[in-house]
Amino acid sequence: MVRSRIPFALPGMRIGLFGGSFDPPHSGHLHVSLEALKRCRLDRVWWLVSPCNPLKQDAPAPISERLAAARRCALHPRLMVSDLELELGTGFTSETLNALKSMYPGVRFVWIMGADNLVGFHLWNDWRWILENFPVAIVSRPNQRLRAAGSVAARSYRRFRLAPEDAGILALSETPCWSLLEGPTLEISSSGIRNRTLGGIARYA
Repeated sequence: MVRSRIPFALPGMRIGLFGGSFDPPHSGHLHVSLEALKRCRLDRVWWLVSPCNPLKQDAPAPISERLAAARRCALHPRLMVSDLELELGTGFTSETLNALKSMYPGVRFVWIMGADNLVGFHLWNDWRWILENFPVAIVSRPNQRLRAAGSVAARSYRRFRLAPEDAGILALSETPCWSLLEGPTLEISSSGIRNRTLGGIARYA
C-alpha cells in the first residue's frame, strides 16, 4: 500500500479535522465536511481515515480500500484524504490531536464530527482534553440534534457553546469552544450502507 504524504499546512491556516473509519465513506461524510468548510470558514478539511475504531467491535475493511473509496468520495479541491493516524501510529483521537499540535505550530485546527458522535463523545479517550484544546464543530445528523444537545459533553460544556451564526470565528476562539451547526441533513450512514449490502459486506468499487 502506498501511504499518503504528511499533509501540508502553514501557520495561520484554518484546518478542519474529520476523523473516522469511513467504512464505507459516503455522501453524508461529504455533506458534513462541506458544511463545516463553509460555515467555519476553513481553508481545508482533512479526512483522517483511522486504521481501526476502539469503540467498535467489528474490524473495518482494509485501510487501503477505505482510503481509495474516500478519495473517490471527497471530490472537492479543499478536501484531502490522509492515513495520518497510520503514519503516526496513534490509536486514539486524543493522541492524534496531541501529535498534530506539535507538528503544526500556529495552524488553527478544528475538530469536526457529526451530531451522532457527540452523543457518545464522553466515552472517547481523554474527551475533555479534546474539548479543552481544540475547537469542535458538530454538524447536524438526521434525528440526532436533540440527543446531541442533551449529551454528557454538551451539558458539561454548555457555557462554552458558540451560536451557529458565530461558527465562522470558531477556529480563532479560545478553547474550550464548540458549536452545533444545524441545517439540512442527509439520511445516510456507513452502518446503514453495510447492512444493506449482501451479507453485510460493504462495496467499495
